[in-house]
Amino acid sequence: MSSNIWMPRAVASEAFRAQRRLWRAVEAQHVASTLRLVANAAEQLLLERLLDETKPALAAGSADLHYLLATPFRYASPIGSRFRAPAESGIWYGAEAQRTACAELGFWRWRFLVDSAGLESLGPSPQTVFQAGVQAQMVDLTAAPFARSHAEWTHPDDYGATQRFAHTAREAGVDAIRYESVRDPQHGAAVAVLQPTCFKPRKPLQQATWFLTVRAAAVIWLREGQTFEFDAREWRRLH
Repeated sequence: MSSNIWMPRAVASEAFRAQRRLWRAVEAQHVASTLRLVANAAEQLLLERLLDETKPALAAGSADLHYLLATPFRYASPIGSRFRAPAESGIWYGAEAQRTACAELGFWRWRFLVDSAGLESLGPSPQTVFQAGVQAQMVDLTAAPFARSHAEWTHPDDYGATQRFAHTAREAGVDAIRYESVRDPQHGAAVAVLQPTCFKPRKPLQQATWFLTVRAAAVIWLREGQTFEFDAREWRRLH
């Protein structure tokens, strides 16, 4: 039974106005995945238009957002995430450091690999790593008074406490939740953005292509002049 029960008024009293530049890593597939299916650029544009018509409507407040910022708010899922309960509105997850964003995505690719019988490695495959600007009414779970529940906020696979907290935070008018990344061995800070209206500007500040290689023992991110490597032993201990 969770020991942290927060009321909206108490959460609202701990909120502060914050500006952050946050990193996020996603598979670089928006253009390439459909281009493989068609003969030329005109056919690709038609296919993209047809696919877009089958997608859920954009979330309120995201009509003018770049797709890298708007997409997470567009879809509900029967599978929950750390701050989103099953079937609830989408959340955009970012990290204060580029390395932390790569650790988060790298963990889930590694998890897919080790859960897939007969699969020995993935990649190297292109990924988009981008930065976005956020202005939000924020609460910080790494600071008092929330930090006393650190063990619940950072549980490796039980998201009950964090999902309940996010629901309360929305009721309190909070736009974003800062927390410790569970997947980053260096425990970097991450932010769950609850509202698409938080993004300023309405498009990424910068983005680059990285190549991701996933093996059972390690996850490696590589681009010219930069490398991030994650030893999977710590993830395996928590898996």
